[in-house]
Amino acid sequence: MNIKADLHIHSCLSPCGDLSMSPSLIVSRLKEKNITLAALTDHNSCLNNPAFASLCKKENIMCLYGMEAQTAEEIHVLCLFSSLNEALNFGDFIYTLLPPFMNVPEKTGDQVYVDEEENILGEVEKYLITSAGITIEDLVKEVHNRKGLCIPAHVDRPSFSLSSQFGCITPGGWDAIEVVRLDRDPPLDTLNYPVIFSSDAHYSEHIGRRWTELEADEKNIILPSGDVNLEELKKALQKKIVRN
Repeated sequence: MNIKADLHIHSCLSPCGDLSMSPSLIVSRLKEKNITLAALTDHNSCLNNPAFASLCKKENIMCLYGMEAQTAEEIHVLCLFSSLNEALNFGDFIYTLLPPFMNVPEKTGDQVYVDEEENILGEVEKYLITSAGITIEDLVKEVHNRKGLCIPAHVDRPSFSLSSQFGCITPGGWDAIEVVRLDRDPPLDTLNYPVIFSSDAHYSEHIGRRWTELEADEKNIILPSGDVNLEELKKALQKKIVRN
C-alpha cells in the first residue's frame, strides 16, 4: 500500500505555534489532505499525544507519537514511537533534563495540552524551546533503547540542524534524515540515509505542505494492538535512500 506520511507536526503545546493547533484541528486537516500516517512532534514534550492518538484512530489515520527534541548541541531531532506509553515515558525523561527556565506565556507563547474536545488540561511550566541536557549521541541511544525511531530534523536548515551545528550531515544511528529541499547547488550529501520530507507545521495551513510517500505491506504495517509496526516502517524508509 502507498502511505502519505507527515511525520513532523506541532500543536498548541509548542509555544512557537498557533494556539488554534489542537489535536482535533490537526486530525481534521490531516483527513482533508489525505495524510494516512502522521506524527505529533511538539518541542521537548509529548503531552498532546493522548488526544492525538484517540482522534487519529477514530479517523483511521495511522499515527506515531513523540517529540522534536533539542539536544545539548542545539540540534532538533524527531523522536518517534509506536507505543503511546513509551512516548509519554520518554517525554517525562526529557522534561527532567530541561533547564529550570519557566515559560512566560505573554512573552514566549502558550504551552497548553488539551483533550479531544479542546478543553485545556494543563500548561507546561518549563520553557520547551531549549536544549535538554543530553548529547545527540546519547539521545539516539536512549530512543533506540526504547524501540523508537531517531530522525534528525530539517538537516539542511541554517539553524538547529546537523548542518548548522556540525557543518554537514554527520554519520550516526539515524533511521532517516528529514530534508527541506534536495535541489541544492552543491547537492546535499545525505550519506545514503533514507530521506523524508515533512511539513514541520506550526499552523493549520502548513499541514501536508511537504510529505513523504512510503510503500509498505498493508497486512503487516499495523500490529494487532493497533500500533504502527516500526519494523515494517523501517523497511519502507529504506526505499527512500537517495544515492549521492
